[in-house]
Amino acid sequence: MFKKVIIAEDLEDINLGIEQTLRSLDIVNFQHAKYCDDAFLKIRKAIMDNEPYDLLISDLSFKKDHRDVKITSGDELVEKVRELQPNIKIIAYSIEDKSFRIKSLFDNADIDGFVLKGRNSIEDLKKAIHLISTSDQKFISHEVASALQEKNNFEIDDLDIQILKHLSAGISQDDIIQIFKESGKKPNSKSAMEKRLSKLKDFFKANNTIQLVFIAKDMGII
Repeated sequence: MFKKVIIAEDLEDINLGIEQTLRSLDIVNFQHAKYCDDAFLKIRKAIMDNEPYDLLISDLSFKKDHRDVKITSGDELVEKVRELQPNIKIIAYSIEDKSFRIKSLFDNADIDGFVLKGRNSIEDLKKAIHLISTSDQKFISHEVASALQEKNNFEIDDLDIQILKHLSAGISQDDIIQIFKESGKKPNSKSAMEKRLSKLKDFFKANNTIQLVFIAKDMGII
């Protein structure tokens, strides 16, 4: 079982629930941070003191306030932590249910578990901690596991991200098409671009292009 745990979570009541879960598993050496920057600094200091954490439990979304921060999301935090301490175990603990975002955490940060906040979250968190502490298996809450396994799921790729970045920079669809034509990329026709954008709006449940860009930024995709 884990000996030293750090929790990155900005809501006090959620923190208390996680701490109670850890105590129920006889894990008493834990700290928490309400900002991703603070969590990262604590992890780095623990490594320097030769007393590293062996588990990070992190939310993905952190509410903005008066404080300026460098690491704004849990997605970014877990990627940086994985680079800093490759052998640490990581559990993402979030209300996020979008398959793209969850899949990217496993692909890009090699997280060990994803627990969906909800009715079964405490029990799932216990299962996740026990599983990844005793094996190399991954844990995913069953509510989102099925979505990740769907073969026909629309997947976001690098080209979609390029389109979203161009849109966020204020570049029109026509100009994006021209940029893609000049670089030999597709979609480089108006109908193909509109079809691609329609799929993106459906995927992110956005009503228009402005909302699409806003959601993509809020999720840390662009």
